[in-house]
Amino acid sequence: MDSRFSISDYPDARAIDRELDELISKPVYSVSPAALAVYEEEYFEKKCARSKAMIQEAKTVIPGGVQHNLAFNYPFPLVFTKAEGPYLYDLDGNRYYDFLQAGGPTVLGSNPVEVRSKVIELLNDCGPCTGLFHEYEYKIAKKISDNIKSVEMFRMLGSGTEACMASIRVARLATKKKNIIKMGGAYHGWSDQLAYGIRIPGSKWTQAHGVPKYIFKHTQEFFPNDLADLARKLWRNKFHGGTAAVMIEPLGPESGTTPVDRDFNKGVEALCRKYGALLIFDEVVTGFRVGMAGAQGYFDVTPDLTVFGKVVAGGYPGAGGLGGKKEYMKFLSAGIAGGHKQKKALIGGTMAANPLSCVAGYYTLCEIERTNAAQKAGEIGDRLTAGLKKLIKKYDLPFVAFNQGSICHLETVGTTHYSLNWFKPWTIPAVLHATSVRKKEMEHMGAAYMAEGIVTLAGSRLYTSAAYTNEMVDDVLVRFEKVFKNIAVIEEK
Repeated sequence: MDSRFSISDYPDARAIDRELDELISKPVYSVSPAALAVYEEEYFEKKCARSKAMIQEAKTVIPGGVQHNLAFNYPFPLVFTKAEGPYLYDLDGNRYYDFLQAGGPTVLGSNPVEVRSKVIELLNDCGPCTGLFHEYEYKIAKKISDNIKSVEMFRMLGSGTEACMASIRVARLATKKKNIIKMGGAYHGWSDQLAYGIRIPGSKWTQAHGVPKYIFKHTQEFFPNDLADLARKLWRNKFHGGTAAVMIEPLGPESGTTPVDRDFNKGVEALCRKYGALLIFDEVVTGFRVGMAGAQGYFDVTPDLTVFGKVVAGGYPGAGGLGGKKEYMKFLSAGIAGGHKQKKALIGGTMAANPLSCVAGYYTLCEIERTNAAQKAGEIGDRLTAGLKKLIKKYDLPFVAFNQGSICHLETVGTTHYSLNWFKPWTIPAVLHATSVRKKEMEHMGAAYMAEGIVTLAGSRLYTSAAYTNEMVDDVLVRFEKVFKNIAVIEEK
C-alpha cells in the first residue's frame, strides 16, 4: 500500500470547533459594501462584460442561467473557456488561480497532457462509448483494488450520487436491515433518501425540498464527531428494523469543513462491528486526493463499502463507482437476472464505465502515483493555509483557516458550523435565518476573491493541486491580502 499522504499534520478538530463557535458568536465580518461596489463596477461590469451578456442569454433557456450549482457566483456567473494546470481563463480573457479544481478531482492540475493524450488516442480508436466491455474497465478496477485495501471488487458508475444510491441498496440486501444512519451535515449526493440532514446537522428533511417526508422513514442522522449520539441510534434501531449501514465522510461533513477527531473513524468502525451495520466511506473527495490509499488508508480503517467519484475519471465525465468486499459487491454483479437465487441491487447506467471515463481515470491514477501528486498538493495546501493564518492575525479578523492536506478551508462567516437542536425547536427559525444571512456574505467574499483572480468553492473552500508552485501561492496570498484590507462589520438589515 502506498503510504504517502497529503496530510502532514492532522488538525485538532476540537480546537477548530472552538474557533468556529467563536466566529459565529460574533457579528458578521465581510468585504465592506463600499469595496464590494468597486469590485462590481470596476471588475465585473467592465472586465467581464462578455460573460455577463452570455449569462443573460443563457437565462432564457437554462434555469438560473447555468447548469451546475458550483457555477452560481455573485454578482453573476462567469463563463470559463480554458483550464490549464493551476489556471482558469474566462470568456473576456481574464486569468484566475483555480482553487475550485472542478470540485476536487484534478489533483494533477487541470487538463494534464499525460492524460489528455491517452483520451485523444482512445477517441481516435473507438470513440467514447460502445455499450460493451472495454479493456480499461478492468484496468481501472484493478488499479483501484491494488491501492485501496478494502476494495476487493469495484463497479464503475456515472457519478458519486449514483454510487451512494447503490451503496445503501447493497447494504440493505446484505444485512437484511432497514435503517441508514448518515452523519448530519454531510453531502452524499442528491438522491431522495440521502437528501436528509444536508448542510446543517439536525436539519433532517428541512433542506430537502421536493422530497416527501415519508421517503425518510428509514434514514437517520447523527451529530458530527459524536460517537455517543451514533451509539444511541444504533442501539435504538435494534428494536426498529436494525441498521443496514452507517455512511460518513471520513474527514467530516462537507469535505471536512466540520472536521472530526483523528480517532473518530476508528470509533465508528467499532460501533458498526458491534451492531452488525456496514460501514460506508464516502471517498468521493478524499479518494486519491488524501493519498493513493484513500482516507481509509490514512486513518487505518477498513470500511465494508467505499463510494468513489471525482478523481476516478480524472476530471472527465462519468466519475463514480462503488468498491468493497466481495461478499457485498456480489450484489452488484452485472447482467440480466436469471439462473441465480442471488438477489441483485437494482442499478443501471448506459454511460457508466464508458471507455473515455475509464481510460482517463486509469492514467490519472497512474500519474498521481508516479509523480506523488497527492503529497505535493498537500504541501501546497500547508503553505497556503499557513499564509492565510498569518493574514488573519495581521488584520485581527475572526476568520478560521485550516486544512486537511490539499483540502483547505477559509471560514469567514461559519455558515456550515450551525446545527439544529431538535429538543429546542425555538432555535430552528433563528438558525435558518442566520445561515441565510451568512451565506449571502459568503457569496460576497467569493466575488471579492474572484475579482482578485482567485476561484474558490463557495468562497470558503480551496482545493490545491500538484500544478502549483510556492511562488504561485505567495502571489495568491498577496491577492487575499487585498481583500482582507477591505473587511468590515456588516450591519444586518
